Amino acid sequence: MTMETMPRPEHPFPQFERKNWRNLNGTWDFAFDMNRSGLEKGFAQRTEFEEKILVPFCPESDLSGIGYKDFIPAVWYHRTLEITEQELEGKVYLHFGAVDYDCRVFVNGKEAGRHQGGYVSFAFEISTLLQAGENHLVVYAEDDTRSPLQPTGKQSDRYASYACSYTRTTGIWQTVWLEFTPECHVKNARYYPNYKTGTLTIVAEVLGEGTLQAQASYEGKACGAAAAEAGGGTVSLTLPLEEIHLWEAGAGRLYDLELTYGEDRVKSYFGLREVKLDGYRFLVNGKSVFQRLVLDQGFYPDGIYTAPTEEALVRDIRLSLAAGFNGARLHQKVFEPRFLYHCDRLGYLVWGEMASWGLDHSEPEAFEPFLNEWTESVQRDFNHPAIVGWCPFNETWDCQGRKQIDGLLALTYRMTKRLDPTRPCIDTSGNFHVETDIFDVHDYEQDVAAFAETYRPFKEGTGLFFDRFAERQQYQEGQPMFVSEYGGIKWAADSQDEKAWGYGNGPKTLKEYQQRYQGLTDELLDNPRMFGFCYTQLTDVEQEQNGVYYYDRTPKMDVEFFRQVNSRKAAIED
Repeated sequence: MTMETMPRPEHPFPQFERKNWRNLNGTWDFAFDMNRSGLEKGFAQRTEFEEKILVPFCPESDLSGIGYKDFIPAVWYHRTLEITEQELEGKVYLHFGAVDYDCRVFVNGKEAGRHQGGYVSFAFEISTLLQAGENHLVVYAEDDTRSPLQPTGKQSDRYASYACSYTRTTGIWQTVWLEFTPECHVKNARYYPNYKTGTLTIVAEVLGEGTLQAQASYEGKACGAAAAEAGGGTVSLTLPLEEIHLWEAGAGRLYDLELTYGEDRVKSYFGLREVKLDGYRFLVNGKSVFQRLVLDQGFYPDGIYTAPTEEALVRDIRLSLAAGFNGARLHQKVFEPRFLYHCDRLGYLVWGEMASWGLDHSEPEAFEPFLNEWTESVQRDFNHPAIVGWCPFNETWDCQGRKQIDGLLALTYRMTKRLDPTRPCIDTSGNFHVETDIFDVHDYEQDVAAFAETYRPFKEGTGLFFDRFAERQQYQEGQPMFVSEYGGIKWAADSQDEKAWGYGNGPKTLKEYQQRYQGLTDELLDNPRMFGFCYTQLTDVEQEQNGVYYYDRTPKMDVEFFRQVNSRKAAIED
């Protein structure tokens, strides 16, 4: 990939796509701001910077053309925009897939808006700041990975990567684009499918007066339409479907959907599916489905947080499916909508998670930026049928002897359920649970016999499993439960990396590895009260070498072994 090539040219939001848009990826001017003095120096009014960077890759990545790995306090970007008189007739929105962390945007020297949060998408309406002809776009981003008030996920808080902390991401790391709309248009829409009645209810926010029309089709055949008058604000309608095609695990049957509002046309899609908890079971469209999940952290050797191509996104899903997994915990990172689209169409079950590591869960001040960004994440990704649950936090460890604030974790859970009552929510994966729909645990025990003994009473219905954190959390009898992290078996037979890391003692032979993997996994598949598992992890990430695949996505062994172990029928499955 070169500076002359536009990377990631595809539309970043397949579920809300207009014909009139412009991808702004490619070569931008760039500058480091190590002392955060650029605002005082008038960088917002600059029309060029000396360095070049390939957007949407972060400056830490090799694909950006920079590859600077040390801490970066702040960065600046610039590029010119050519805008026509016709494009100024309606509204112009400037979209960012994600910018880490505190981003301010300037158009022709004037501030267009500010957004805090390194993982979710945002947009500014910039019509009044533009002029026909040449325009100057400047983007500023501050990033403080060491701050306990900033969610950073698995980004290293030390100079170098270590254990399960990896190379950092600063600034723009997803697609930037312009979108041109009529004055009256659809701002957003929520989809509520009902597979029992064969209907789709749409709740849309619109700008201006008009008639909202919805047309559904399946594989090119029209199969439902509805319309409703609106005077701006919120409008809802229910669309009856003439054909029923259920979205299921392994079969992502998607309906195409077109929304029309006056001159505005939005191309979208939806899946007809319902997720529900029933005792110990997790139901998809009324059927008990065992979730064979793998931990996916979404790191790439050359792009870090950013996949080099759309094909790389698809490849990771297909690699997981080839190994017998039917879904993933999207771990400590909010994944881009383009990835979720491919999960949707391939019938790949995923859990949405926030990058909560790096956050001081004992500090009330840390929750304000977290809650804002988590809210944006749930709202953005609500319509994806592949997302079967939410998990805002992961392992909320105490900080310097200060305990997590239980009330704020409970508030986050309740807020999530208010935003989305259609999916289960895990308050904090692993520990320490406060208020949750599902009680999950992380268990990296490597001894198969000891692992089995932990869950034997739960399996036999004669008692509860042994919980290492029983003094801080309490399982409620009858609550759905699964082991959402296990294994993490270090296997790097040919590695000479002294920093190579994994859980427990790595096996000495391939046979020992396979016996351990099968033994641990069989215990979970055979438990009639366990609705799923999540194995750590899909690929190695830098020095963490416990993936099913190496970091470059090559297999460590014949993946048929994993497929045979993972894909057999589970005790709880219909």
